[in-house]
Amino acid sequence: MAREICLRQLAVRPRTRAELATALARRGISEETTEQVLDRYDEVGIIDDAAFARAWVSSRHQGRGLARRALANELRQRGVDGEIASEALGELDETTEAATARSLVDRKLRTARGEPDAVFRRLVAMLARKGYPAGVAIRAVKEALAAQSAEAAEFAEHIDADALADSEMELDRESSSFD
Repeated sequence: MAREICLRQLAVRPRTRAELATALARRGISEETTEQVLDRYDEVGIIDDAAFARAWVSSRHQGRGLARRALANELRQRGVDGEIASEALGELDETTEAATARSLVDRKLRTARGEPDAVFRRLVAMLARKGYPAGVAIRAVKEALAAQSAEAAEFAEHIDADALADSEMELDRESSSFD
């Protein structure tokens, strides 16, 4: 029964060991049986959290443009060990992340309407929701605005990305002290 449940789950999409353990627990399978089945699947390579994490990071970064912070959160939610997640996220370097942020901004900027300051806020917020650090988000939007039009370039000249990122980090630290 436990094997069938696992195989059905894996037929839909790759799963982590923790996701399979949760599915088995919901079905009332004992912990002992769960461990035996999952250990066996680990041995034969049917479940591999490291491979899952690498594939997840690659897919979600390329497909949805998610940054390391958002990807780390998703891996944690799926029960991937922190060390395995860090290893998978290590394959994403800062240069790649910055290039992806710029690509996302360029794509959104084509259809963006409104005053440069409003467009700036919306684009930075979009990158923040995808997990990009404030400095990366602000720089990507500033560069894209500077390349777009004379009016946007003039607005972008007045943006001090480093100062904004520093003040953003201070706000994050202050708000985390309330949590």
